[in-house]
Amino acid sequence: LSLFPGGLDCSISFVSHVLGKVCIHGRQKEILGVVVPHLTELTKSDCIWQRICWRLVECVPDRCMEAVLLGFVQRAPGADVLSRLLGNLVVKNKKAQFVVTQKVLLLQYSHTTAVLQTLLGYLAQDSPRRALLLTVLQELLETWGSSSAVKHSPPEQQLYISKAILICLSHLKEPEIESCRQELLTSLMEGVKCHLDSSLPRLRRLGMVVAETISSTINTQGPVLKFEYEEDDETRELKSLLVQTPPLCVAPNLPEDDRSGKADAAQPVVPESHKKSQTAAPEMPEEESGAELDSDDELIPYDMSEDKELKIKAPVYIRDCIEVLTGCEDVDKWEATVKALESLVRRNPAATREVSVELAKILLHLEEKTCIEGFVELRQRAQVAVLTTDPIPVSQYLTSQFYSLNYSLRQRMDILDVLVLAAQELSCPKIHGKSKDAGAQKPRVQLLPGSDSSTDWRRIVDERIKSKTRRFNSGQCHVELASGPNQFNSVAGHFFFPLIQHFDRPLTTFDLLGEDHLVLGRLVHTLAVLMYLAVNTVAVSAMGKALLEFVWTLRFHTDSYVRQGLLCCVSSLLLSVPAQLLLTDMAEELLETQSWLGDVVEKDPDGDCRRLALQNLLLMENLKKKLEAVPS
Repeated sequence: LSLFPGGLDCSISFVSHVLGKVCIHGRQKEILGVVVPHLTELTKSDCIWQRICWRLVECVPDRCMEAVLLGFVQRAPGADVLSRLLGNLVVKNKKAQFVVTQKVLLLQYSHTTAVLQTLLGYLAQDSPRRALLLTVLQELLETWGSSSAVKHSPPEQQLYISKAILICLSHLKEPEIESCRQELLTSLMEGVKCHLDSSLPRLRRLGMVVAETISSTINTQGPVLKFEYEEDDETRELKSLLVQTPPLCVAPNLPEDDRSGKADAAQPVVPESHKKSQTAAPEMPEEESGAELDSDDELIPYDMSEDKELKIKAPVYIRDCIEVLTGCEDVDKWEATVKALESLVRRNPAATREVSVELAKILLHLEEKTCIEGFVELRQRAQVAVLTTDPIPVSQYLTSQFYSLNYSLRQRMDILDVLVLAAQELSCPKIHGKSKDAGAQKPRVQLLPGSDSSTDWRRIVDERIKSKTRRFNSGQCHVELASGPNQFNSVAGHFFFPLIQHFDRPLTTFDLLGEDHLVLGRLVHTLAVLMYLAVNTVAVSAMGKALLEFVWTLRFHTDSYVRQGLLCCVSSLLLSVPAQLLLTDMAEELLETQSWLGDVVEKDPDGDCRRLALQNLLLMENLKKKLEAVPS
């Protein structure tokens, strides 16, 4: 490539074949890491070298085209450079067109955002290639709006496709948007539904961001879609793709003045309309500003330094709380009751048991009358307190209401959350009402501000001395853990079996095996937690057998969140049921489950499902080794 005889035509097909052979045999990084920077420098101002480079890539054999093309795309510092190196290769060569428009964008998802920006910017550089950009955008939107693709492709691929869509939209011009406005609107409606139906919060958030972008692109003048979601680094990166910032490329051999000129040229240019609006914004007519100042000067503030907030006394009896929550019009009293209900229930267990089911019903249907900070948490803690105080009747009521009519999905998921939190509290060995146990669980001493008690400082000194003292041959120091009866032992079945009974019976407004798969995923995860907390209980074997049948029924569910829950159920079962009972009562089922787990590890598109399946296989292997080690 360095020299040509004076004025003679030369064929470089041999060099193209050598380049393709080297790249396809795994040496792409070594050769293109040297060739691409040299070609980048040579083609910067020499059109002859540009034609040589185009010919070099065009003569690469089709079977080597993907390796060579990906190497150029990955190592080109920007779309402008890639356009100089490849020319209109994607228009002339069908193999290159397939790699760029199909394989890299729709079949692969491991490339970086910079590679996507370079590749799609290359398609947008020249008019013959812009037609391919519109075709690529339509195919990306079809994939983004396909419910099958959303269900069966991993979240990483959905993120990759979302990035590609936003980069394509950033390159569109107004006439192009006008020509494909109807296709964009159709894809928007289909894609939003698919993503919002997903059980994974990440996919729902991706759908919201892309839908907002498409909506703002279609309706530049009118109203646009706006969703509420928590912004994270991922969403901020997606939104930043809409702003085209040219890459800051500094040539290594340029003088300092040229470098600074390049850097200044690379800064994004602010349109004149923006500049005018920025300069015109602070200006205000003097008459209006003076009138406002005069009107403000006439107002004299009241002296509120001695005002005191009126404190509403909360009810002291459970039945009074029920009356306030059901029929009281006094908003302040209602708010005080909601805040004090949990502690009142825990202080009066006998009175709570008399009206536990009624109180659970009121809390389940309780709606926020005023804007109380943390209302959802206060209501949930009160529900947990009622359930732990009187577990059997309240759990029977809640589990029966889970499959009843006229409940929203939010209420059904609230029931599952309350059951899980109450089960955790009942299985915990701590004893409520004894401060010494609570203090024993926090070995670190915290000195309260303003406390000058002698016991406080003496205890701090003693602990510091103990922490600094080295002792030899004193034996291992054992910390006495809090202990108590497992109250979940006698009620585990009441929490578990009613939830697992009617999952396959669709109701008019509730279909777990149909469109309400989000609630099904929450139900499966709830059963996994209840199974895990039932370790060493009497009903653990029966619960494990029923749970394994439940898992086997739903093992091929299309929603990845449900499959993750099923694999968590298998983990909980292996950790909770004794190994001897697993071997005697569920041997055949476990063999079938092991075969299914192997298929999940190899074939499931979701990475979390593959990881959980592999974890379960390791648990099974450990259990097998333990059983073999036990003498018969």
